[in-house]
Amino acid sequence: MSKLISISAAAAKVHDGATIMFGGFMANGTAERIVDALVTANVQNLTIICNDSGYIDRGVGKLIVNKQCKKLITSHIGLNKETGRQMTAGELEIILTPQGTLAEQIRAGGYGLGGILTRTGIGTLVEEGKQKINVDGIDYLLEKPLRADFAILGGSVVDRVGNIVYKGSTNNFNNVMASAADCVIVEAEELVEIGAIDPNHIITPGIFINYIVSRNEGCR
Repeated sequence: MSKLISISAAAAKVHDGATIMFGGFMANGTAERIVDALVTANVQNLTIICNDSGYIDRGVGKLIVNKQCKKLITSHIGLNKETGRQMTAGELEIILTPQGTLAEQIRAGGYGLGGILTRTGIGTLVEEGKQKINVDGIDYLLEKPLRADFAILGGSVVDRVGNIVYKGSTNNFNNVMASAADCVIVEAEELVEIGAIDPNHIITPGIFINYIVSRNEGCR
């Protein structure tokens, strides 16, 4: 059965109150067409897990500007002034997490781990309310795993079973998120036939992918 669906059909799968992981870094590697479709669909009360909040007019920032998000788990918000405004006004809950910790929490969620231990945040406000575990005389914070209802990825080259190649920094967070969600959708910048990708170049295997959309919807 084909995994290829339309962009509007992909957006229609996302329900109010869903938790979504978005790959990418400063909107590079983010599934922009699916974000646009979610803005059009006006799905509400989303929890978003991502590296950063994008820009006002790029990446997940468009969902924030449209006030579709209730909670954001991220490592950086400085590129989108609307994110900061909503946080200060109490309109958006934000959990700021160090980038490495965030990546490892997602990996733990995907690999079935109970969490990760890190010294990052020890002795700061970050440790408030978190469990400490002492290993060989050193205190660590237990950071719990993260999972989502959906992971929405941006792939540079994707074949029709969902094998993905990322170019450069578009890989950021996309690959690790592929194993940490119940439903994984990839937006293909370039859709190719099965066998067109050298197996040695595949970064995310198609077994992790539930649905594929093409930025060029005429490519069927």
